[in-house]
Amino acid sequence: MDTPPRLINQPTRIEAAGNKPKIIEEFIGRQNSGHTNISVARMRSPNGWEEPGQRPEFDEFSVVLKGLLRVEYEGGYIDVRAGQAIITNAGQWVRYSTPEAEGAEYLAVCLPAFSMDTVHRDD
Repeated sequence: MDTPPRLINQPTRIEAAGNKPKIIEEFIGRQNSGHTNISVARMRSPNGWEEPGQRPEFDEFSVVLKGLLRVEYEGGYIDVRAGQAIITNAGQWVRYSTPEAEGAEYLAVCLPAFSMDTVHRDD
């Protein structure tokens, strides 16, 4: 018998790193659905938020819904605006921030799933 589709009733709030409070709601991933191969989360960060740099063991696909997400990398930065997306690769150093007044709301998909053990944030 086939397994029926699985409804995710609500996300799990995940503690965020950074200099200001940021809301992370994981819909699919290690915490909320038990998936280790993928995570899908909605991020909402305020103006002026930035997190430490990181060199994760996962690819990350981010789709900006509102505002601007800045993605720094070794060599510069890319500003990603509402309606745009960015892909960062496993092993690549990156740092995310939201420097504009309205902050940002975006979806992040990680392959494999996000994990504190594999994000490798800067000290």
